Order: sequence, then structure tokens, then C-alpha cells
Amino acid sequence: MRKPPYRSSSCLHSASICLLVAMLLVSLVQAEDFRCEATDATQIWVSPSQPRMGESVKIMAISTEAPVTQLLTIDQQGRRTSLSTRHRGGPPWTAIAEIESLSTDQTKIVAERNGTAIACHSITASGSTQPNRNHIWNRATEAFYSAWIEELFGIPHDESLALSSLEPVLRDPRRNFLYNYLGLDEDKKLPLTPDCADLPYTLRAYFAWKVGLPVAYRACNRGSATSPPRCSAPSIMSEFVRNTPSPTQFTRFSRQLVDAVHSGSARTSLSDESSDLYPLSLDRNHLWPGTVYADPYGHVLVLVEWVPQTADRPGMLLAVDAQPDNSVTRKRVWEGTLLFADTDNAGPGFKAFRPLVPASANRWRVLTNAELTGSTEFQPFSMQQSELTPEDFHAHLAGLINPQGLDPRQAYDATFAALVEQVTTRITSVNNGEAYVRKHPREVIAMPSGAAIFQTLGPWEDYSTPSRDMRLIIAIHVLQQLPEKITRHPGLFRLQDQSPEQARKEIERYHTLRTGEYQISYTRSDGSPWSLTIAEILARRSAFEIAYNPNDCVEIRWGAESGSDEYATCRRHAPAAQRTKMEQYRPWFREARRPAR
Repeated sequence: MRKPPYRSSSCLHSASICLLVAMLLVSLVQAEDFRCEATDATQIWVSPSQPRMGESVKIMAISTEAPVTQLLTIDQQGRRTSLSTRHRGGPPWTAIAEIESLSTDQTKIVAERNGTAIACHSITASGSTQPNRNHIWNRATEAFYSAWIEELFGIPHDESLALSSLEPVLRDPRRNFLYNYLGLDEDKKLPLTPDCADLPYTLRAYFAWKVGLPVAYRACNRGSATSPPRCSAPSIMSEFVRNTPSPTQFTRFSRQLVDAVHSGSARTSLSDESSDLYPLSLDRNHLWPGTVYADPYGHVLVLVEWVPQTADRPGMLLAVDAQPDNSVTRKRVWEGTLLFADTDNAGPGFKAFRPLVPASANRWRVLTNAELTGSTEFQPFSMQQSELTPEDFHAHLAGLINPQGLDPRQAYDATFAALVEQVTTRITSVNNGEAYVRKHPREVIAMPSGAAIFQTLGPWEDYSTPSRDMRLIIAIHVLQQLPEKITRHPGLFRLQDQSPEQARKEIERYHTLRTGEYQISYTRSDGSPWSLTIAEILARRSAFEIAYNPNDCVEIRWGAESGSDEYATCRRHAPAAQRTKMEQYRPWFREARRPAR
């Protein structure tokens, strides 16, 4: 019988060493796969903050310097899995993905740009190795706030977003990246119904609560006819940093917040550093989603998305606002929604929340204008907007939205669509007033006097529409004046081989066609529908000067002429004393100027 070959112990020892060396080399390769240098310019965030085995994990990679092209995972064995990735914005640029079920003991999430790893983030079954409760406002957390806002309201551009309040979108895990972020089921019954001025503060406070950041707000007056609002020292809420407040505790704080802030909080002078917000330059790199716009008359919007211009589609800048009835809508930013004026009693324009930085242990302070001027950590302070006339302001902003310019028909279509959007939003506002009257059939809603019709409390604030109707009147004027604008400012348009006069005449013909064929429908007092063309809406411009009173029937609120078939179903009229006051206030609407308080 043949004996098996003899193997010495030294040979076996060498084989063991070879095997160990091979295993070490594999480990080194895997370690190399796991290694990438994170930079401040790109950060990865996961939700919930403490992921659990078997549950889904949402991922958001955010860069302030260039797009993130791909997200992937690497497990302990070095296996790579590309994730289905959605992309948004820029700047900041966002890549969004989801792991449906966390199934390994450790997962490395990698963000790549053109095949090169630019940021990493480790997740274990017991939680994230990079704590998402960052506790410091810096460029990374500001970019996260911006990306969160964009995703929250980022439905497709051709769909309308009209919500009864902020609650539905915050309770939607598909939209809200921070839904149940704390793992407390904290969003299911969270009561958040901010109105106009409260909306940006509520969004900021909600984000700070989830991520663990301090927030500040000030008590402000409303200013006067000759001076803008002034504010007191800031109240700084740092409890979110020290621990994780319960939903009940956050609700209590949010109520304190909305009781304190109002439209004057955002209308402070641009140079006033005793303020919650500070002005920015009109620069695409600085106007991130989350930026606040304060108009000179008290309305407030929050930017949510820049839609880039393409060869066959105009660009858009989208914003959300809240109304006194707590409804929240998304709309295009244009001259009809973004009022700008050179006035002594307000500091209008685009603004950012003034950052908080550590002052000492457990103490915080807000940054001054000087500290923010030229800042690279935060959006820099700028007085540029104070130097612009309204016409220059809107021309500059139009250039940011459509840097390649628009041909006249594109410009008309964009303006027309924005006007239709405002009319559609008004249908909801008027319907809300009708619903209130049906529930309180014997109540006559008290009408304030003078400038208070634009800012007051109670059912009048909730269901009257003087501010919205003034913006609608301005929007009508902008659309009607567009043909003339072509001849006055031909440099704003791509005329190709047309003369300005030829382009003007073509747009006048197009205007007649478009306004005559497009219709909206409202519900009359007897429940029957009534259709109006946009041409009829435009012809009723003067009727909208006194159509804001919820004590009037819905037919009057849509400008129906007395004695017409449309008007025949009207059964309710505002008291004579209120009608008299509305006639006295007509010039404000005709001239599109709100009176000083």
C-alpha cells in the first residue's frame, strides 16, 4: 500500500501563515473599501436617528459644492450594493435613497461623485455611529435644513400643493424625511397649524427639535407709518440640545413661539441686527430652499425649490406660504406673489434666520451683521436689496430664474400660469369662508376699520381676503402689462428676428386667445357650479377691490354683476356700514398700496 506523502510541521506552519496572510490582505482590501474621507462640504444623514434591524432607513446625502451622483452600501464582507437614488436641487445638492430593511450588523453608506467616494456614514443595528443630533448650527446643518424643506414640499412641478394646514405634510413619511426621526411616534398627532408669519418659525423649530439644535425668537412690535418693527432681546431655547423633548413639550414650546411672533418679526429693517432674520444678496448660491421672503405689507413666504430652465421649459422658483385659515399652498414666485417696495416702515426682501453659535458652556448667542458679512460658514449678510428699485429687483430675480432669458410666448405662458394658480388658490380661500358661514348662519363677522382689515384676529383674519385680493389685482396688472413690457424692456426677452413691436402685437393676440379659452369654476350659494373664463376674471378687476368680505355671498366675492343670472342665487350681503367702509378703502386696492398701520 502506498503511504500518503509525508508533510512536516514546518510545511503545515507555512501553509497556515500563507492562509493568515491571504485573510489579512482580504481584510485590508475590505478596510480600504470602507475608508473614505468625509468633508464638511458633503454630509450623510439617516432617518430615524437610531436605525433598527429589520426596519427601513432613509438616507440623504447633501453637498454644498457639487451634485452627489450615487449612493451605495458596503457590508462587512466588502460587498457593494448601489441604491436607487433620487436627486434634488443645487445648491445645496441632495441625493436621497432608502434601505427597505436593515439586515446586516454593520452597513457603510457611501456617497459618490462620478465614481469617487466623497462621504461615508456607518450604521449598526444599535444605531448610527455618526450621531445626527449635531447640536451646532453650521454650514452642514443649514444645508440639511434646506434639503429637508425642499423634499418636504417637493411634489412634481406640474401638480398643485394645497393643504388644509402644515400637519398633513409633516405626517407623511414619504415627504417628511424627519418623520418619526426620534423613534417616539412623535408625528402622528402633533398639532401644528401655523398661519402666515408663523410658518417659517414653526418649520425652523420643528427641524431644531428633531436634530437637536437651539432656536431663538424675539418679541417685536409692528412698527409705525414711518419706522419698521423693532424687537427686544432674543429668547433662546436650548432644551433641544440638552435632551430630546417629548412631543408634548415641543407642542408647548411651539405654542409659545406662535404667540410671540407675527408679521412684524420678519419686516425688521435690513440693517437691524436686533432681529431674527438678516438680508441676503440676490444670488442663486445664497438663496437656498428655506430662505424667508418678507414683503413690505406683512406677507411671508418660504422658498422651497429652484426648477432650472431648460431648452423647452422656463425655470421656476417655488415657495410656500400659510394663510390666516392655516392653509398651506405652494406657488410660483413672480411679481404677482412677491411684492417689493421701497418703504420707510419695513425691511422687505429675502432673509435667512440669524444663526446661533456657542458662547460658553450651555450658553448661546446670535451672530451680528459684522460676523455674517463675508461669511463662508453661513449665508453672508448683504444690503444689496436695499439698493434696488422694485423694477430692478424683479428684473434681477427674473434673471436668476431664467438666466437664458425667455421668448415672449414663454414669458407670457409662465405669467399666465402663475395668475391661474392664484385664482385657483382663491377658490379654496373663499370656500373656507363659505364653510364657516354655513356653520354659523346667524353670525355677522365683525369687520375692523382702516389698515386693520389686513391684520387682525378672529374670523375676519381667517376668512376675509383683502391681502390675497390685493395680490390678485397686482397679478392681473402684471399679466395685462406684459405686451407693453416687451417694448419697454426688450432686453429681457429673446426676440430673435422679431422687432419689439411685432412681438408685442403677437402677444396681445395670444393673450386674447388664452384668456378666452381657459376657465375656472366656483360653487354658487345654491350649490350649483359657475364657470368663468380668465378674460372675465380680468374684466372684474375693479370688482375685486371690494370682494374680500366673507359676509357677502360667494357670487359677490367673485364679482358677479347685480341682476345677472350668475348673481340670482346670492342670498347674503354684508351690512351697509361694512359696505360703506369697503368703498372708502377702494383706492388702496385700485392703487395696490397698503396703508401704514
